[in-house]
Amino acid sequence: MEKKIAIIDYGMGNLKNVRNAFNFLGYDAEITGNYKNIENADYLILPGVGGFKDAMLTLGQKKLIEPIKDTIAAGKRFLGICLGMQLLFETSEEFGYTEGLGVLKGKVIKFDHSVIPLIPHIGWNDIEILEQTKEFNGIKNNSFFYFLHSYYCVPEEDISTAVCDYYGRFTACVKKDNIFACQFHPEKSHTAGLALLKNFINS
Repeated sequence: MEKKIAIIDYGMGNLKNVRNAFNFLGYDAEITGNYKNIENADYLILPGVGGFKDAMLTLGQKKLIEPIKDTIAAGKRFLGICLGMQLLFETSEEFGYTEGLGVLKGKVIKFDHSVIPLIPHIGWNDIEILEQTKEFNGIKNNSFFYFLHSYYCVPEEDISTAVCDYYGRFTACVKKDNIFACQFHPEKSHTAGLALLKNFINS
């Protein structure tokens, strides 16, 4: 049976790169902003590059907030990437206080300039796997992934499955029920990233 993969198009993110990664793995992934396509998908991907506040505003304007929440509540597999991970949380301090989707408990805060000389965190960094979930099958601990962000997630529940050390440890991946999310970009992370995407679809 064909797997229906929907990459949510809200005008932000490397949509084509994400689709190309799934195509390379042999999966047909649809880029869509249509709520019916989102509701009918078996797997949902929420990518993103940009500002939290603008992203939430655009999701609201496109009337995609409720369809996203409904599909998550229905138990469909959901992957958040970079900003797409951050949007799953309750709040962000980016450009002032902004409410997120609120499906995960916690907040998004900025790296501390007084501690970290280089912001954004950009480039390759290794991760420490805390919990060997199915998404990490065949992926070695301390594998390198590609990051690009100035803000990071602070979960208020025990859902972190991997951390990254960038002048201090922060949450790199989370998993809760049908949700898996990562701060890095698997679509830009070569072999390890492709393995994670494949594991997500097959888990």
